[in-house]
Amino acid sequence: MTTTPRVVLVHRRTEYDELLARHGTRGQAAFFLRTRGRSIDEVQARHQETADAIASVGAAIPVDWRRGSVERADLARFLFFPEDVVVVVGQDGLVANVAKYLHGQPVLGIDPARGLNPGVLVRHPVPAAGDLLTDLVRGRAPVEERTMVEATTDDGQCLVALNEVYVGSATHQTARYTLTSGGRSEVQASSGVLVATGTGATGWCGSVWLERHSDLALPAPGDPALAWFVREAWPSPATGTTLTEGRLDGDALTLTVASDRLVVFGDGVETDRLTVSWGQRVDVHRSDRVLRLL
Repeated sequence: MTTTPRVVLVHRRTEYDELLARHGTRGQAAFFLRTRGRSIDEVQARHQETADAIASVGAAIPVDWRRGSVERADLARFLFFPEDVVVVVGQDGLVANVAKYLHGQPVLGIDPARGLNPGVLVRHPVPAAGDLLTDLVRGRAPVEERTMVEATTDDGQCLVALNEVYVGSATHQTARYTLTSGGRSEVQASSGVLVATGTGATGWCGSVWLERHSDLALPAPGDPALAWFVREAWPSPATGTTLTEGRLDGDALTLTVASDRLVVFGDGVETDRLTVSWGQRVDVHRSDRVLRLL
């Protein structure tokens, strides 16, 4: 790196934080949990574990580097700089939450609670943070590029995600559309469509793949291919069920909307979404952007 980097610590409120915000005091929060057969001591212990991890990572940042911090709820309003190093302290999903706001900045995932997270994206223990940051500035830290997925609409809207993009109804209503892939088209009514990267193949799409005992070869995290699944396609005289899964190797999956209102969101964050309606087209394809993960 030719300029002094800024380390941006990304974190999210713990369950203990949310309980205090909701109930006002520790005593009220403890009472609420007791009525549900839980103890606040366990919740507070996990909170302290996360706080200690954030403090330890902060102490490991080289003294001549700049620093920043952002909570998950504020990511959409935070300005990342090109020279930033992003350190995520939390669950795997927090890496996916931040990935869409980055443009090539390296990401270091730190697991504050070893054994509780799968560790797919937060791969490193707290004590490793200092050495990894030092290796990064010296140009010897291994960085893996992970494929991302992108949805674009015919009116210029765009959404990028690390795990998957969902197109469907925001409620449990049926989504209606025409699906086009590989030169074939079909009118469908379903619970929505998922398009996933190799990273997302370990999450929501992986669950769909397992449930239907699919023979589709899921992509690896760094593969450029994407996998797509139609959820609960409904057969009728007007709608078909022959195009319900497949791979995208450089091409796009196109949906032409035949409903009053469908949503497009990524990585399970429905609050950050696109809205499409009758006749609009949504193209889902591999993004030019990648996640650079240490």
